[in-house]
Amino acid sequence: MDRGTRIAVLGAGLAGLTVAGLLQRAGFPVAVYEQSPSFSRIGAGIILGANVSKVLRRLDLEDAFAATGIRPDAFLSRAWDTGEQLYRLDFDADCEARFGGPFVNIHRADLHQLLQRPLAPGTIRFNHKLAGIDERSDGLTLHFENGASAEADIAIGADGIRSITREFILGNEEPRFIGRSAPRAVFPASRIKGDPIDDCTKWWAPDRHTLAYYMTPDRQEVYVMAALPMERWDGDGSPVKGDRDEFIAAFDNAHPDLKRAVEAAEDVTVWPIFDRPRNDTWYKGRVVLMGDACHAVRPFMAAGGSAAIEDAAILSRCIAEFGDPATAFARYTMIRIPRVADIQQISIANSWMHGPTETDWFFGYDACTVPLDRAIPEALCPNLQR
Repeated sequence: MDRGTRIAVLGAGLAGLTVAGLLQRAGFPVAVYEQSPSFSRIGAGIILGANVSKVLRRLDLEDAFAATGIRPDAFLSRAWDTGEQLYRLDFDADCEARFGGPFVNIHRADLHQLLQRPLAPGTIRFNHKLAGIDERSDGLTLHFENGASAEADIAIGADGIRSITREFILGNEEPRFIGRSAPRAVFPASRIKGDPIDDCTKWWAPDRHTLAYYMTPDRQEVYVMAALPMERWDGDGSPVKGDRDEFIAAFDNAHPDLKRAVEAAEDVTVWPIFDRPRNDTWYKGRVVLMGDACHAVRPFMAAGGSAAIEDAAILSRCIAEFGDPATAFARYTMIRIPRVADIQQISIANSWMHGPTETDWFFGYDACTVPLDRAIPEALCPNLQR
């Protein structure tokens, strides 16, 4: 598209900031509209692989990304009661060379702060919650709850699982509660009694699992997150304060290494886990969706953030390469939908790296070089034939 195309990004999460940075580097005027009045260090950990590192490389953030988080020595899967090792993926030099970049565990807020660096001053407009979109043949008018309005040629909805932009395309549809809650805690590693924990471990039980990992290179900050059965959730999807004793009791029969990590938690926050059924309608006219706004997934593959950042790379390339929104958005969805569908399937099954797993198609993916002029190769999307 013409480099004068005015682009509005709705939402300043990981996806929105990444696509804004890439589009500005390609020469487009971009404004990011964020509903929050400011940013703060909220959230918790996120696990990201070489597929994300290759995108951050294009923003000159790869080195800072790897230095801010921890490059874990391995990902381990262990049985929650016996401690048996079910799977191990070593993140050594050979692994980084094979996949084309480092693997990093990082606090989401630290990554969020890094992604603001490439943006031009004034790019982010705070306190702008979308209220509506008027589309004309020659552009868009965006209306916000604060009374402001803005003109744009195209709009990118990066406003999460409860996306208002999505409602413009698909109408009002509530996310689906999956019958699981996610208690989680962030705390100093010094609270863990005995030996240090492994860098990154997923503990598997028949009806629940737990992730425990460091988020900083000095291994001084730990994140523990569980997925536990829950019949219902009465609320709007916002987290609530959890009961530490109940959290610990959920792992009464756990292996000592897991119990040490769980018992170190201080303040526990409980999040409901929602997803959305697959829907392949990602754009309408001059408005397109990305990230959780169009493919919210269960966090059981730790791939939601990765998929959103991949979206940003492909979408920015399509906008830069093709001459009109319809062609750019159609090409973007053609490339992304099959891959994201695989991620959704695996996340629902909760089978990722439980045992021997083919990982090349996921971590080896490079959203910055995938051809835009043809269908995605089946090698990069194992379940393409469905």
